[in-house]
Amino acid sequence: MARDTTDQTPLSSVQDLTDYIAAGNKPRERFRIGTEHEKFAFFRADNSPVPYFGNASISALLTGLQKKSGWEPITDGGNIIGLAERHGMGAISIEPGGQFELSGAPLETIHETCKESNQHLATLREIAEPMGIRFLGIGGSPKWTYADTPQMPKSRYEIMTRYMPKVGTQGLDMMYRTCTIQVNLDFSSEADMRKKMRVSMKLQSLATALFASSPFTEGKPNGLLSWRGDIWRDVDNRRAGLLDFTFRDDFGFRDYAEWALDAPMYFIVRDGRYHDCTHVTFRQFMNGALKGEVADPAPTMGDWTNHLSTLFPDVRLKRFLEMRGADGGPWRRICALPAFWVGLLYDDAALEAADELTKDWSFAEIGALRNAVPAEGLRAQFRGHTLFDMAREVIGISRAGLKARGRLNREGQDESIFLAPLEEVLAKKATLAEDLLSLYHGRWHGSVEPVFEDYQY
Repeated sequence: MARDTTDQTPLSSVQDLTDYIAAGNKPRERFRIGTEHEKFAFFRADNSPVPYFGNASISALLTGLQKKSGWEPITDGGNIIGLAERHGMGAISIEPGGQFELSGAPLETIHETCKESNQHLATLREIAEPMGIRFLGIGGSPKWTYADTPQMPKSRYEIMTRYMPKVGTQGLDMMYRTCTIQVNLDFSSEADMRKKMRVSMKLQSLATALFASSPFTEGKPNGLLSWRGDIWRDVDNRRAGLLDFTFRDDFGFRDYAEWALDAPMYFIVRDGRYHDCTHVTFRQFMNGALKGEVADPAPTMGDWTNHLSTLFPDVRLKRFLEMRGADGGPWRRICALPAFWVGLLYDDAALEAADELTKDWSFAEIGALRNAVPAEGLRAQFRGHTLFDMAREVIGISRAGLKARGRLNREGQDESIFLAPLEEVLAKKATLAEDLLSLYHGRWHGSVEPVFEDYQY
């Protein structure tokens, strides 16, 4: 998230919180696709991480992009920490370890998404190249220790860094040593949100398996295909993971709001200053828990918006749905991830087929699958079959959905062309993580250093 919100609208009830989320309802013709992708910045000379400060640095990259794009700088404590397009058509932010993120504009087609990503990476290379900086597109930091990894001067990250070790074993690795590709998608009604949430929550582990690309930690194989997926198993389980209530037939906006109310907060912002609020839930905040601790203790809509952005379920509900299960990856996968989910969720027949396929899958079964996928990937078993079998069926549904959408490029190709990287995974019966491991044990001769050359942007 590039910028924390400062909306001063007062809050008086749970209904206010629910209504905020429900305001995301929009007609189908206004559905858009928002794609986010992160990448690791490194120095080409020695594959070391890029610090925040200096002539060749994260701050220098942001400053260079700001001058070239004209986007509005976002600052925290006098430091540039992101950029925002002045009309809300995208943002650039930095993750805790310097991972560079584009939060793309809300676009109508995946053809546009691919063009946007390509333009962003080309512009970024133009600025980074004179500094000797390149970018790595995989899901987990393959070489650097936590101590090696720089820390960005961002107030919310300082609070999170102190808090994470109190609530899980892998929160700092999540913050500092992982990258993801995500897509944000719309809904038309509570019923539409419910079905999309239910389907995508159940299929998120399949996305983790298909996009697995984090098999190395600190220069060696880590025994996993998606280290990032494993990390999310123990970050902060009060605010992350699977949500059992989303499997219910009567699940609605209010249920999510009630769950969010009982999650611990990270912070509130008052007069530009971040106040650590990790000792209270949002419900306690609503009930006056911060009176006497901060000058303006009454909750605002900005506080609620920021709180929603600090919750990390596998599918996150704000005024849209965020698909959060995939590792980062090479450029083609930045297009493949939105293609996979748009095909499933933006065509009525495809959504109905996906819902029918998954309707009797239980919360316990999905939990077991989520635990198995980081190590086993598409070879994980589900109801007597491997995920390869499930993937073929689900990708087939997605492909049909994309073809039915009929969004064509200038060559007359529909959006199903962007599923090619996933179809290659099925054809080879190997994920990108398995390709990386084969290279490590083969022509890379037991070194992770070549990954920086072979999988750079």
